[in-house]
Amino acid sequence: MSSYDFDLFVIGAGSGGVRASRVASAHGAKVAVAEDYRVGGTCVIRGCVPKKLLIYGSHFAEDLHDARRFGWDVPDCSFEWTTLRDNVLNEVTRLEGLYSNTLSSHNVEVLKERAVITGPHSVKLSSGREVTAKYILVATGAWPVIPDVEGAEHGVTSNELFHLDALPKRIVIVGGGYIANEFAGIFHQFGSHVTLVNRSATLLRGYDEQIRDRLLQISVTKGINFRFNAEMARIEKNEDGTLCVHFKDGDPLPCDLLVFATGRRPHIEGLGLESAGVEVDDHGAIKVDEYSRTSCESIYAVGDVTGRMQLTPVAIREGHAFADTVFGDNPRTVDYNCVPSAVFSHPPLAGVGLTEAQAKNEYGTVKVYTSDFRPMKNVLAGREERSLYKMVVDATTNKVVGLHMIGPDAPEILQAAAVAVKAGLTKQDFDDTVALHPSMAEELVLLK
Repeated sequence: MSSYDFDLFVIGAGSGGVRASRVASAHGAKVAVAEDYRVGGTCVIRGCVPKKLLIYGSHFAEDLHDARRFGWDVPDCSFEWTTLRDNVLNEVTRLEGLYSNTLSSHNVEVLKERAVITGPHSVKLSSGREVTAKYILVATGAWPVIPDVEGAEHGVTSNELFHLDALPKRIVIVGGGYIANEFAGIFHQFGSHVTLVNRSATLLRGYDEQIRDRLLQISVTKGINFRFNAEMARIEKNEDGTLCVHFKDGDPLPCDLLVFATGRRPHIEGLGLESAGVEVDDHGAIKVDEYSRTSCESIYAVGDVTGRMQLTPVAIREGHAFADTVFGDNPRTVDYNCVPSAVFSHPPLAGVGLTEAQAKNEYGTVKVYTSDFRPMKNVLAGREERSLYKMVVDATTNKVVGLHMIGPDAPEILQAAAVAVKAGLTKQDFDDTVALHPSMAEELVLLK
């Protein structure tokens, strides 16, 4: 009999923690998971899932307008934010139930309270209960960063956007990453006046330059405002509840809602890591080896809290690999090469592999193939908006080392294409594949 209460104690019931819990239990481990908010984590509760539902809702703004060009007699329509908000939150609650049922059906004990590490094999729950475990897994994710600026308490983060009482008429979004650009597109389509403020001149750092430049061009054309190289000085709240954002240079910006989308940091505050000698890096991320083990032999960490890749599918793979390694007698690591990612902006963009600049640095000589076209639907709808597909090829081997695209359904198309890049296929392999016509995806096998 084990001298511990559990074989595995997981802190955090997000994507990585849930997967690790149920797989470890399937391997025969006695598992408990502590969650002080809601089962499902950032992705399900206040991240990619509810955000994607808002994106679906926002697309109807243009779809209803375009429908007239396709012969539909569509009357002028109004948008009711609270209807969409409540339906999205109801769906989140349904999904939370499914995640909870998954844990229960795998005999994982769920403790709806906060857990703090008190030693290499022990945690203390907010109820005061002390629990011991042979292994502890930290999967507490990341948390939005709030800038250190006077009046920051008047702003909100992505956590609160799903619960707004009313749609703001004027919204200022601070940041240049995927969260900022996604919500800029969402609220613009809902009818808000949107200004995106960024302290640098670069949007979506890490994505291919041509693709992100195209998004900026399209966003400006749609009517989203941008202010670059803008550093906030203070935020002022007026008597009528509106806000005024002041900058070190330039005119102040009045708004009804201020959103901080200035990055996310590992959520480790008050977790008690120091009590077990768990080391963190300069950015507050837990240091782990290739098997997700921390500097403490009995404590592991997966997902955003490690600062490796802040992507839900990556956290899930890390959680699964951890459980197989520790409890399944099958040591496994995660391959971080060629991980596809997407920004669900309006229109969305997606990429896998190396950007053109990265490929030139790594291979020296590369070939770049692009297709700059107007989707058929946009032509009939009278929209000038153009899509851009880009293939980056190692000139020496003809191997495709990067694919990047922006346009309708780009993430859906890229998921399948990412398999080809991951498999190391060549430009000739793409050329030898017969086009599926008429489709946007066929551009990938017709690149010249």
